[in-house]
This record gives sequence, C-alpha cells and structure tokens, in this order.
Amino acid sequence: MARMNRPAPAEVCYKNMRLLITHNPTNSTLNSFIEDLKKYGATTVVRVCEVTYDKAPLEKDGITVVDWQFDDGAPPPSKVVEDWLSLLRSRFLEDPGCCVAVHCVAGLGRKRRGAINSKQLTYLEKYRPKQRLRYKDPHIFKNKCCIM
Repeated sequence: MARMNRPAPAEVCYKNMRLLITHNPTNSTLNSFIEDLKKYGATTVVRVCEVTYDKAPLEKDGITVVDWQFDDGAPPPSKVVEDWLSLLRSRFLEDPGCCVAVHCVAGLGRKRRGAINSKQLTYLEKYRPKQRLRYKDPHIFKNKCCIM
C-alpha cells in the first residue's frame, strides 16, 4: 500500500506549554501517528472532528483521547473553548512542559495560505480573551497569565 504524504506535525511552544497540531489519522496510519505523539511526548490528544480511528491503541500507550467534535471549518462552540482552556490549565499546571496534541479533519490552516475560512477569521478577530489560563506559580507567588 502506498504511504500517504501527510504533513509533519506542527509544534507550538509558549512558556511552559507545548501544543502539537497534527493530521487526522486513520486506523491504517495510526502506528505512525502514535510514533509522532511519542516523539513529541504528547500525553493527551484532542479530536475536534468525527471519529476516524480507534483510540484504544493510544490509550494502551498511556495517551488520553478527548473528543470535542464540531463542524469542520466552523469556529469552536463556547463549550469547546471552555473545555479546551480548562484542559490546558490542568495539564500545564500538573506537568509544566508537557505536550497536548490536537487535530481536526485536515489541519489545513496550520501550513497552507488561505486555508482559514472567513468564519474562522471573523471568530479570531472578534475573540477577546478572559484570562482563563491565569494561575499562580507556587514558587514565585506572582500571577502568571497566558492568553490563547
């Protein structure tokens, strides 16, 4: 079987947070997907699209899979944003420097010009952070804030 040419994962790092934006695997590409996750040390995967692969092999390797599906090309619903920020807050407080992976159907917006559609662009232009990732560093006793 010919191997599909999938884009490499894109790692985004900011302070103590590491995010990995990946392609949407299938059961036939799951082994290479898991290898990529392990290479970057990802312990959590967030799927925001329909299920295209069995998550059992990931969970067997200690990788948690979270499903927050919403329509492809649409901005995320408020509940997904709240859940996402809550997940990031807990993961990066528990394990600073850990890696959280996320993927949608195609992940086109991360590498191709023009891939972000007008609905997504309007959402980003109007988005106003509410400092929902504010936390206190117990070693410095100063408020730290990360805006996503």
